[in-house]
Amino acid sequence: MISFIVPAHNEEAWVGRCVSAIRNGAESLGESHEIIVVDDASSDATASIAREQGAQVVRVEHRQIAATRNAGAQQAQGDILFFVDADTLTNAPVIQSALRAVRAGAIGGGCVPRFEGWLPWWFRLIEPFIEPAVRLVRFLPSGTFLFCTRAAFQTANGFDEHYYAAEEVVFVAALKRQGKFVILAETVVTSGRKVRAHSFLTLARLTARLVFLGPRGVRSRKGLEYWYEPEREKGKL
Repeated sequence: MISFIVPAHNEEAWVGRCVSAIRNGAESLGESHEIIVVDDASSDATASIAREQGAQVVRVEHRQIAATRNAGAQQAQGDILFFVDADTLTNAPVIQSALRAVRAGAIGGGCVPRFEGWLPWWFRLIEPFIEPAVRLVRFLPSGTFLFCTRAAFQTANGFDEHYYAAEEVVFVAALKRQGKFVILAETVVTSGRKVRAHSFLTLARLTARLVFLGPRGVRSRKGLEYWYEPEREKGKL
């Protein structure tokens, strides 16, 4: 059994496609699986759409991504856990590669996402450097697609709920201390809406905040509008 955990807050525009992509990928590989959508205080049709696509839905009221992911892991029955953002489309090759890596001895890993849609000029300038940098330092820029063994998750005590953002950085560091963490060659597609919704100056201020405040800068939602107040885009791929 493998478990896919999808944290979601007001994701009606994406969650159906997200769950469908997971299901199609896992079924094409013949893998026994479950899909758990953790509906974190949504006020839209996120839960009903997820159920229509065959996902198990768990309702929470955290408004914190670390706690929401942990809630899904608590419900999961699988020996291998996948954490997939609700605005992300997985595929059979990336799932297969992840399973192959774990079964060969890795304790976890992730992949570099590709962003859908139009992207602002400043992001297009830096995008070509993201993947080489990730592979060089084995540092993931987001928690879009993460996986690990259940044993490794438990040893790491899950995602640290002291953090309202960058929790995946702390989690990946905990996994690396346990064993081999891999960056897959395969990619997933994720929404570019956050990049489109925020200016370069907004992200520069956020970066400066994190540099000067360090972990203290992500211990509350204040100042983290990039993650907690994104503009929702209703368009389809």
